[in-house]
Amino acid sequence: MFRLKFNSILNSYIEKITELRLNISFKNKYYSLSRTANALLDKAHLTENTAMIIIAIIIGVIAGYAAVGIRFLIEEFSHLSYPGNGTVLENITNTPWYFVILVPTIGGLIVGPLIYFFAPEAKGHGVPEVMQAILLKGGKIRPRVAAVKALASAITIGTGGSVGREGPIIQIGSSIGSTVGQLFKVPQRKLKTLVACGAAAGIAAAFNAPIAGALFAVEIILMDFAVAQFSPIVISAVMATVISHSYEGNFAAFSVPAYEYASPYELGFYFILGVASGVVSYLFIKVLYYSEDFFDEKVKIPDYIKPVIGGIGIGIMALFSPQVMGVGYDSINSALHGNMIWYVALGLVFLKIFATSFTLGSGGSCGIFAPSLFMGAMLGFFFGDLAHHFFPAITANPGAYALVAMGGLVAGTTRAPITAIIIVFELTYDYEIILPLMITSIVSLIVSSSLTRESIYTLKLLLRGISIKEGTETNVMESIQVKDVFDENFTPIKITDNFGKVVNTVLSGKGVEFPVVNKKENIIGMISMNDLKELLFEKDSLNSLLIAGDLANTDFKVLTLDDNCKKALEIMRLYNFEGIPVVEAFNSKKVIGMLWRNDIQDAYQKEINRIELTNNLASSISMKEDATNIHFMEGYSLAEIKVPNSFIGKSIKEINIRAKYGVDVLSIKSNRKNGLNINAIPNPDYVFNKIDTLVVAGEIKKINRLKTLD
Repeated sequence: MFRLKFNSILNSYIEKITELRLNISFKNKYYSLSRTANALLDKAHLTENTAMIIIAIIIGVIAGYAAVGIRFLIEEFSHLSYPGNGTVLENITNTPWYFVILVPTIGGLIVGPLIYFFAPEAKGHGVPEVMQAILLKGGKIRPRVAAVKALASAITIGTGGSVGREGPIIQIGSSIGSTVGQLFKVPQRKLKTLVACGAAAGIAAAFNAPIAGALFAVEIILMDFAVAQFSPIVISAVMATVISHSYEGNFAAFSVPAYEYASPYELGFYFILGVASGVVSYLFIKVLYYSEDFFDEKVKIPDYIKPVIGGIGIGIMALFSPQVMGVGYDSINSALHGNMIWYVALGLVFLKIFATSFTLGSGGSCGIFAPSLFMGAMLGFFFGDLAHHFFPAITANPGAYALVAMGGLVAGTTRAPITAIIIVFELTYDYEIILPLMITSIVSLIVSSSLTRESIYTLKLLLRGISIKEGTETNVMESIQVKDVFDENFTPIKITDNFGKVVNTVLSGKGVEFPVVNKKENIIGMISMNDLKELLFEKDSLNSLLIAGDLANTDFKVLTLDDNCKKALEIMRLYNFEGIPVVEAFNSKKVIGMLWRNDIQDAYQKEINRIELTNNLASSISMKEDATNIHFMEGYSLAEIKVPNSFIGKSIKEINIRAKYGVDVLSIKSNRKNGLNINAIPNPDYVFNKIDTLVVAGEIKKINRLKTLD
């Protein structure tokens, strides 16, 4: 009890201090900069596409510098944690055993509170958080995420966390894209593209691979190859690569030897390697999320302390195998050049799975891209060494298999085979690798998908209740409640009604399904028009023989007001219903209405239109100072009205404006002593004041009705 109270007080204190500083200092500067940036664009009279290209260039440059910066931070923390003149792996090997345990423990002690108190989104491997922002927040990511993610990831990797730097660079780049987009007040559909621009820039700068960066953004972040705004994504990736080249040199992330293709018969071995890669990918996904569940459910200590346990665990593993610490590029290069022992490589595959899962599961902040490449290199070397030992005449050296398996593991874990193929190709620029790489990556994808439906990214979202497979439809359906859609005007059939009366009710009533109720209006079954088709020809003879209770189908489902339309549609699809009865409460059988499929579809379309209109208009609200009415489509308007007296002292949620009046409050302007305050997309708990002016959107007749309120 004391711990909960302490956490609550501490959180409240942190939030107040942070809010005070951000609201007074940062936000004022941000809005001032935003107005200046938009004024410059307006003066330039640029077309929409030209403006997007310019913004994409800005994002690419900033993200490129951010990638260079985080690499520098990682190197500095690594040298600080494990000083020496050799490589990071050599320095760790020469470090006293107690420091090998102590250093990652201290790293966890720093990273835990940093993430917990300042940016919880920075926890984990980053990409699912970007996807969640795309799906549920219209691409909006808090600017502070970039700073916290950079620092937390650099400390995690620098102190020995068994993770990769690519995930943080992706999330940081996405945060930069979102921040720049919000700065220029772009609409939501374009803001999503700018988030993808940042992600593409991050991958491009991390691997010096602009094509792979662009494809990653389209294949994983946007999940849409038909994206209309592909040009800005490519531009951002190219600009970030140019920045990376200028500081890091024009070379790939790894030292890759020339690929060797020994024989056409060798392709059979790559099929087998693909199967092995798919199995290891599945194992990695399962162990990672088991580790996260374990730390979330079983470890009963504050979240900001849990990374300490991860640090201790990594330190203990490193005593036996220091290769598992950090990003592991030194070990990957050793495998690619054949400087590895087969049983060591095999052991490192599984040790890396557990080490990475332990680091991320305990609350560390970094990515899974480099660990996937590490596991692929070790698995490929082991397999290639085995194949070359028994079939030396028709197989290449183990390094070739290590390179191909890197793509196989990325494809199997992320379910992004095109990105995996292009990344490895851009590491070598050797066309001969394409055929074995395609075989291994696609087979790995098929095997991994057959073992688990979700990728290492989408599984995290699914565990949060966010569906990727059905896209926007599912998430919008979840947001529409039954209580907002159901029809209270329905026609019940009484249990004692004779057959003739039942037929007349069905033929004259609304819909094709009708609830059968008893004297207390409790439902006892359902009658549909399809149930009566074969009996209609015998109406006269059955009139005195059958009653509604005899005809009612007792295998039925009901909904409550608290259910959502996603659940309703699932029931309708499963049982082929057109309508479902709605009852008062979970433990009640009293029918209060019907929910029809057509009404759900209408509500869905209205919600999609509302989201699009709201997102397109919200960004321009603050610029419409002189307009009180704007007509943006036939029958609809954006209007500025004084707050009705009956609203004063009540919250948006309490009044239920959208449901009661059919309009959306997009912004609230308040003339305060310190100037005009604009609250764009206000919180539902906002309480109206007499100094408020509302900016609302909706049907003109409904807005006019709102204007007439006292």
